Amino acid sequence: MNVTDVDPVRIRGAWEGRVSGCLLGKPLEVLSFQEGVAGIADYLEQADAAPLRDYVPLIEGSLAERTGAGCCRGHIVRAEPDDDINYTLLALLILEDKGGDFDTVDVARAWLKLLPAGTTWTAERAAYRVLMNRMADEFVNGAEPGFDLAECSDNDYNEWIGAQIRADLYGWVCPGEPARAAELARRDAALSHRGEGVHGAAFVAALGAAIPMTDSMESAIESALAEIPADSDTAAAVRYGRALSGSDDPVASLHSEYAGMSPVHTLNNLALVVWALCSTEGDFGAAIGNAVAAGWDTDCNGATVGGLVGLSGVPVPAEWTRPWNGRIGVDLAGIGELRLDDVTDRTVAVARSLAA
Repeated sequence: MNVTDVDPVRIRGAWEGRVSGCLLGKPLEVLSFQEGVAGIADYLEQADAAPLRDYVPLIEGSLAERTGAGCCRGHIVRAEPDDDINYTLLALLILEDKGGDFDTVDVARAWLKLLPAGTTWTAERAAYRVLMNRMADEFVNGAEPGFDLAECSDNDYNEWIGAQIRADLYGWVCPGEPARAAELARRDAALSHRGEGVHGAAFVAALGAAIPMTDSMESAIESALAEIPADSDTAAAVRYGRALSGSDDPVASLHSEYAGMSPVHTLNNLALVVWALCSTEGDFGAAIGNAVAAGWDTDCNGATVGGLVGLSGVPVPAEWTRPWNGRIGVDLAGIGELRLDDVTDRTVAVARSLAA
């Protein structure tokens, strides 16, 4: 690919889709964790919002009101801060600062400088704890770590979804280069994840890079699969999610296949993402609506599906973007809010720099 292959319209669509999908899933996330997909179905039925094709209505006194009222229909004025968006922006900042030659040590430094510890969870929080315990001030300012950075990924959550939600932008900025996108995602993921956690991140990044060079989501998925081990559980999850397209009760099948797995694991959520992408091609609202209503990590899956569908060239309808007014709330140090136009332009600039 070259500079002329970087499509600003696709990149804007990716941002629009990721932010909108994250907003859609945010009010239902804790409900999903506590009551499962049945709890989501009950909520949507009470709210007369099934199938889910618009932002979640607010039911007063509900768990959604306590955890995500600002992301509910009629109450949205901006995209409220969320880790799914923080990490996408952090990837952009790393690439702006270091270019495509960044390494995992650079990711660690960026976390310490920009990412508040209180906004991290599971594998990321475990890795952050190691960094805080082991790092001297000199490391933040450019010195070598002085210990094996692999200690950070030696945690109980290193195959959970965290690395996968950090990977999207690496694909957006490498159109037509899935191998390169996967490698960037692996360098980022390695700080906190191992095994299937890294494979999930590499697949999502590779898929984003493959979408602009292929004529269908199916073809892009095949290209992205080539960037992870064929015998991995991640590849099996992708194939399983793809096979569910057109099945009678895919959500029940997903929850049966992955019964007992953490709702924030890489594998179950990736299978869900692939199913949503393959079964609703060309319909943005159905893609993110189905991904969120199917449960598990609702804001993560809505964001990943939304970004990839927006990147594919499917227009993100104005009813999804109008409520948040191009305003993206951020929890990174020194950044309270960014504008959609700004992050789009900066992402395009990074993509063109990498292509050149």
